[in-house]
Amino acid sequence: MRLELGRIKIKDIQFGEKTVVKEGTLYVNRAELIKFLKEDNRIADVDVDLARPGESIRIIPVKDVIEPRVKVSGKGCIFPGILGKPETVGEGRTHVLDGVCVITAGKIVGFQEGIIDMTGPGAQYTPFSKTNNIVVVCHPEVGLSKHDHEAAVRIAGLKAAKYLGEAGKEVEPDEINVFETLPLKETLNMYPNLPRVAYVYMLQSQGLLHDTYVYGVDAKRIIPTFIYPTEIMDGAVISGNCVSACDKNTTYHHLNNPVIRELYNRNGKDINFIGVIITNENVTLADKQRSSDYTSKLVEYIGADGVIITEEGFGNPDTDLIMNCTKLEEKGIKTVIIADEYAGRDGMSQSLADASKSADAMVSVGNANELITLPKLDKVLGDIDAAEVIAGGFSGSLSEDGSMIVEIQAIIGSTNELGLSYLSAVKY
Repeated sequence: MRLELGRIKIKDIQFGEKTVVKEGTLYVNRAELIKFLKEDNRIADVDVDLARPGESIRIIPVKDVIEPRVKVSGKGCIFPGILGKPETVGEGRTHVLDGVCVITAGKIVGFQEGIIDMTGPGAQYTPFSKTNNIVVVCHPEVGLSKHDHEAAVRIAGLKAAKYLGEAGKEVEPDEINVFETLPLKETLNMYPNLPRVAYVYMLQSQGLLHDTYVYGVDAKRIIPTFIYPTEIMDGAVISGNCVSACDKNTTYHHLNNPVIRELYNRNGKDINFIGVIITNENVTLADKQRSSDYTSKLVEYIGADGVIITEEGFGNPDTDLIMNCTKLEEKGIKTVIIADEYAGRDGMSQSLADASKSADAMVSVGNANELITLPKLDKVLGDIDAAEVIAGGFSGSLSEDGSMIVEIQAIIGSTNELGLSYLSAVKY
């Protein structure tokens, strides 16, 4: 499959009479967007606001972050299976409003949602303090169940991203990035002298508002399977979960997975990138055994020499991570895992909930239990009272002056396990 991503660089966002891109600025018809989102009868009202880098704005609690995109050519639509037929995507051309995000917020759905500060010390931990954000604050109908609440907000964010993405359909991109993966037979023979590397992409699927969707199907219902990398880059996988904010893979993270990008960058240079296997993170031991057995079988079947594994979340999913790693190593396939740590506020506790001698090559993306003080900001979009409920917050987190003390796990993307974050190791 060959996918062209046409990136339209957006330097500013403004409200305007028409939703359109002009000279690097995205103008948004606020009233039209609100009317469009309120077509869902589960939503009583919607507020739409803007948050730009450096502004004294706090967004809380954040549900999802989505990058506006539109299919220009090729099969399918953006977010297939959710906003259109579940046709296979990953080919043709898709235009991207680069530098813009839709952020959904409002009354808390699950306790594991998070914070985005556009300035101050918290802004240093999230990539979304650097983007121009259209913040969609949804007010669901009274009495809606949590699952319906989550679904309504999730779909509102995707619809808003699609609506905004349409503004870039006829715009000439500032740059075009091309990604191509050939059928497996050709891929395996392309660079015979380089090690064959695959990517095992673990998707959160524990239920209880911990879900990821693949072409509209809840990932807990799938068995591990092959997928073209370009399908993921083209909206086949979306977030629908309330895992801790620090290591939540928002829809933006799926669309811009840096592991996939780097594997493409290295392809033909020092590795042969042979593909992606998506797998799930289940709750029961039997499900974990089934998925990890199936994953290792698929990786062995395609002839991989090495594998990168990423997880989403912590605790229970650490078991899936270690089981995948151990079974691959037992087959002689070298593995590297990427994960964050929950090592306590002093950094002295066990980092992962499971361990194995086989897991001897790990990239750590940070300790989520680290404490941070966030000062009062001038404007809050959403519900500030969520500060004492979200994971990483606690009773007493929120001070009378509007400042708060939280663990960095409360900040969206601070220890993202795909590596789309700002923390790094320091050599002493």
